[in-house]
Amino acid sequence: MDLTPLAQAIAIGLGAIGPGLGIGMIGAKAVEAIGRNPEAAQKVLVPMLLAAAFAEAIAIYALIIAFSI
Repeated sequence: MDLTPLAQAIAIGLGAIGPGLGIGMIGAKAVEAIGRNPEAAQKVLVPMLLAAAFAEAIAIYALIIAFSI
């Protein structure tokens, strides 16, 4: 009985929870900041995208680990 697919599914599933929540919180706070100060949209956009990219990188690491199992 090969449990490799189950291990891969659990690895990517658990590895995607944190980045998913993180990206959601990043987006929510960015929209909140822009709503409070619309002139700061350009100042908020770059750090928001950078933080989202770092959070997404964690999900990609989980995907790589899942494929290497």
